[in-house]
Amino acid sequence: MEPMIDAAVKIFSMTVLRYFLLAGVPFTLFYLLLPARFKQFKIQEKLASRKDFFREIWYSMQSTLVFTAITIVLLFTPIRQYTMIYTGIQDFPVWYIGVSLVLSLIVHDTYFYWMHRLLHHKKLFKHTHLVHHQSVNPSPWTSYSFHFLEAIAEGGVLVVITMLMPMHPLTILLFTVTGFMINVYGHLGYELAPKGFRNTWAFEVLNTSVHHNLHHKKFRGNYGLYFRVWDRVMGTEHPDYVKEYDQLQERRFGQKIPVNV
Repeated sequence: MEPMIDAAVKIFSMTVLRYFLLAGVPFTLFYLLLPARFKQFKIQEKLASRKDFFREIWYSMQSTLVFTAITIVLLFTPIRQYTMIYTGIQDFPVWYIGVSLVLSLIVHDTYFYWMHRLLHHKKLFKHTHLVHHQSVNPSPWTSYSFHFLEAIAEGGVLVVITMLMPMHPLTILLFTVTGFMINVYGHLGYELAPKGFRNTWAFEVLNTSVHHNLHHKKFRGNYGLYFRVWDRVMGTEHPDYVKEYDQLQERRFGQKIPVNV
C-alpha cells in the first residue's frame, strides 16, 4: 500500500507541475505580459474574467486527482494484468515508442469524438459537460476544467489504449504530455498557425485553435480533438469554421491569404 501511495503522490505532483508549466507559460505570455503584441492573434476579442480562471484551475485540480487515480489503478492493481503495458524497453524495437505514440493519439481522437458527442446529449450535458462549457471564451487553464464524471470519461481513454496496444510507461508519459500540449493550444484563445498552413494537406486534417474555440463559442459542432477527420466524415464540422479561420488569418497578416483550389 505504501508504494502505491508514494506513486500516487509523485504522479499527482508531476501532473500538477505539468499543468501549471504547460498551461501557465502560454497564459503568462499571451494574457499577462504581451496581450497587446498578440492582439491580432486573439480569436474572441472579449477577455475571460479572473473568476473564470480560478474556476478552471479548481476543476483542473479535481481532474488531476481523477487522472492520478486511473493511472494508479492501471499500474498498481490487478487491472494491470489485463493491460498490454510492458516495462522492458528491449521488449519491442525502439522505433515502436514513436509508432505507439502516434497510434495512441489516433485512438484518442476517435474515443474523444464519440465521447464528446455523447456528453452533448441533453440528458448528460447539464450534469457533466456544462462545467467545461462555462468557459465560453477558453484559456489555457480550461484544458483540464472538467466535472469529475467527465474527468473519469476523459481519463478512461488510457484504459482503452493500454488494453488495445502494447504501451511502455515512457510512451504513456509522452502521450499525456503531447495530448496536453495540443489541448492547451486548442484552448489557448489565440491562433498560432503560420500563414502558409491554409494551403497544406495538414489544414485539411488537423484541428486549429480556431476550430475548438468555435465549439466553445457555439456549443455545437467541431467535436474532434486533434483531427478534423471525424467531424468531416460525420458532417459535424461547424459551417463557419473555414470562414472564421480565414478572417482571423487575414487580420493577423494584413492581407487575404490566397487559397489554392
